[in-house]
Amino acid sequence: MTEKEKMLSSRIYDTSDKELASLRTTAHRLCQLYNNTFEDEAEKREKILDQLLPDRGENVFFQGPIYFDYGMFTHIGKCFYANFNLTILDCCDVTIGDNVLIGPNCSLVTPVHPLRYQDRNIRFKPDGTPFDYEFAKPITIGDNCWIATNVTIIGGVTVGCGSVIGAGSVVTKDIPPHSLAAGNPCRIIREITEHDAIELQTELF
Repeated sequence: MTEKEKMLSSRIYDTSDKELASLRTTAHRLCQLYNNTFEDEAEKREKILDQLLPDRGENVFFQGPIYFDYGMFTHIGKCFYANFNLTILDCCDVTIGDNVLIGPNCSLVTPVHPLRYQDRNIRFKPDGTPFDYEFAKPITIGDNCWIATNVTIIGGVTVGCGSVIGAGSVVTKDIPPHSLAAGNPCRIIREITEHDAIELQTELF
């Protein structure tokens, strides 16, 4: 089993592996190229995303800046929008459905480090190469979700279809479909129902 296969199967892997290091360097370079573009350079941006995020649907827009560890392990559906400053550490699969909105300063973080510092601290191979013990867990965001500003979603979490995650939340556990959830740690506040239809909010019109 290669180190990449270990990483994607949520096993301890060698972060210094040459293949993984090369993939990260390529992704980081592409992110930097994207971040140096402007909104009216749509064609240029699309060409960069074709390399960084080959598995994405139509009408995918990143305001930027964006930061991916690999990009190739992130899968995005159609009609996706991310506001300023999105970080996705996709050391394991990150799957995002259709019609998902993500607010500014959000992070989707799949890597997990050991709790004990004796296991977590940086080590060195005989040739001096640094490495550490790390594994990753996948993240899934269902269709029709809104992730509000300053939200962090931790590896191993699934956010169900149609859910809203309130601003400033840290999501450490699964969120059922059609839920309004918020807080640190994120907790379910209530179900989203037909009573939340915009046409019923008369004070907005």
